[in-house]
Amino acid sequence: MAVKGKNLLIVEDDLFLATLLKNRMEKEGVSVSVAKDGDEAMTHIKVHKPDLILLDIILPGKSGFEFLEELRQQSLFKDIPIFIMSNLGQEDDIKRGNALGIAEYFIKSHVPLEEMIKKITAFLAS
Repeated sequence: MAVKGKNLLIVEDDLFLATLLKNRMEKEGVSVSVAKDGDEAMTHIKVHKPDLILLDIILPGKSGFEFLEELRQQSLFKDIPIFIMSNLGQEDDIKRGNALGIAEYFIKSHVPLEEMIKKITAFLAS
């Protein structure tokens, strides 16, 4: 798949998971940056606009939903595709994500890592 030259931003405070995803996506040819919270992610986006953001919801400080709401209010960034990956899998959480225009919602405990990688790679290649 043609993903070389694509940029992914992972917003995840779990360093082990973030590193695992980063290493796996880099093997697919994707350039990956990691932010540990919403503030760091917003600072990064202003310098390096990613092709896709992989966003956790439970983050220190600003939650993933707060980050997403802020992002969607900024015309330069409102169209960046977002995949949520979270342990929050309640219907209300998924509805809230969909209302904020996410492209995909992964519940961490229900989606194997390789399936997540395949979907991210396919999305970036399209």
